Amino acid sequence: MSDSNTTSSTNPSTFILLGIPGLEGAHVWISIPFCAMYAIAIMGNFTIMFVIKREPSLHEPMYYFLCMLALTDLVLCTSILPKILSIFWFNSREIDFSACLTQMYFIHCFVVMESGVFVAMALDRYVAICHPLRHSTILTSHAVAKIGLAVAIRGSLLVLPYLILARKWPYCRTNIIPHSYCEHIAVVKLACGDTRVSSYYGLFMIVCVRCLDVFFIAVSYTHILRAIFNLPTKDSRLKAFGTCSAHLSAIFVFYVPHLFSALTHRYGKNVPMHFHVFTANIYLLVPPMLNPIIYGVRTKQIQDRLLWLISQKMK
Repeated sequence: MSDSNTTSSTNPSTFILLGIPGLEGAHVWISIPFCAMYAIAIMGNFTIMFVIKREPSLHEPMYYFLCMLALTDLVLCTSILPKILSIFWFNSREIDFSACLTQMYFIHCFVVMESGVFVAMALDRYVAICHPLRHSTILTSHAVAKIGLAVAIRGSLLVLPYLILARKWPYCRTNIIPHSYCEHIAVVKLACGDTRVSSYYGLFMIVCVRCLDVFFIAVSYTHILRAIFNLPTKDSRLKAFGTCSAHLSAIFVFYVPHLFSALTHRYGKNVPMHFHVFTANIYLLVPPMLNPIIYGVRTKQIQDRLLWLISQKMK
């Protein structure tokens, strides 16, 4: 483009990502914790999938869903961090228009998928605790595969309008995105004309997808807690609740930062831009890093199998 600030074409050839506006001088220092989080996420999620694959006793619905979560986390953090590091380290700010839209699609698609996986895991815990005798007949391998496919299709189709609308809008203002990755709202703000359809659809995704997912999870855990409190002994109640603790912790880690980032972005008019962008990075990097740690620490079967594998390698 002849001018890096404006474009009169419907589809600009490139966008310019600023990284974290206002913190350009600290980009190299910020990259250190980002790299550490990414390394932990890669090692942790690959370890979770490897342990589950190698241990036949873990070939159960709960651990199949955990593998789906690990795979989703890997794609999610990998879709943003390489480009972020190229900005921080090499000042490589340009991103092709099609590459930007592809990144935007992957980010939002896998965020929706991860939310769907948490709903599936809540269903698994509900069946395991409220209908333990029917768990193996309800959640068969075939049923788990169909649930996983439904989660993937839902995420792929629901986010597709983001891509279609973003490609449709004319971009005649600027090609500079004040962000470190191609986030949907940040891209749409560059379009000229009436983009309310994109804004309304983004609101629909928050209200009718994320809120519904949280509602289904809440309903599941209402029945789960009722069943737990009806158990005859304290030990049985603690054991039953212990099987849910990792899932509840992962839900908290995923939804709270995401909700905080979404609310500050939409309603925090006086919040500095660098804070918006920084929190948007954190909510995509922290859950992939913490989820394998949470499940590794709180799931005894994974702990035992991992320790056994390590001891076998050391012999």
